[in-house]
Amino acid sequence: MNEKKTVPSGYMEDAKGALIPTSKVKPVDKDRDSVVRQLCDMAEQVSADLMAFKTTAMNHVNEFIERSLAEYDAKAGGSKGNVTLHTFDGRYRIVRQMQDTITFDERLQAAKALIDECVKTWSKGSNDNIKVLINDAFQVDKQGQINTGRVLRLRSLQITDERWQRAMEAIGDSMRVASTKPYIRFYKRDDTSGHYFPISLDVAAV
Repeated sequence: MNEKKTVPSGYMEDAKGALIPTSKVKPVDKDRDSVVRQLCDMAEQVSADLMAFKTTAMNHVNEFIERSLAEYDAKAGGSKGNVTLHTFDGRYRIVRQMQDTITFDERLQAAKALIDECVKTWSKGSNDNIKVLINDAFQVDKQGQINTGRVLRLRSLQITDERWQRAMEAIGDSMRVASTKPYIRFYKRDDTSGHYFPISLDVAAV
């Protein structure tokens, strides 16, 4: 975190880092600065409170799961796994999800080479659509990352070509879990419709 710069009394710092005498700053600019600063300070505190709440909630869920499994003399194999919990009356629901971020190692290039061979062979017929699909799957975004979902969708195609099958095996072997991010969501059941609606912790959604 950046250290907060000390601004001398009687001055305000502008966006370029220059010190401007307070007497030279328009009243409306001072007013705007005060409003934005106060609200952002409050937002940072709320954000910190939400992070603390998330940590507490995740710990409570993990501890409950351990207590529940203890009845069967079983231990949880780590904190991974999606879990849905309900109150006894079914009015409230908590969903804990562990989302993996998948990346591919260099063997993805072997898969692409094998697929290219298939496309060259098939392109003698009417397979332009599959060629577009393949090229789209291996395109990278602005950060140079490959869209995991598009690549994995290739594995769902029922193609029996031996080279294609080897390519799909290479894709599977190249997959790595880069990180796992925990999510926890809270829901309340509507008494009229019976549907569950999220208890929003997103300021933009309330």
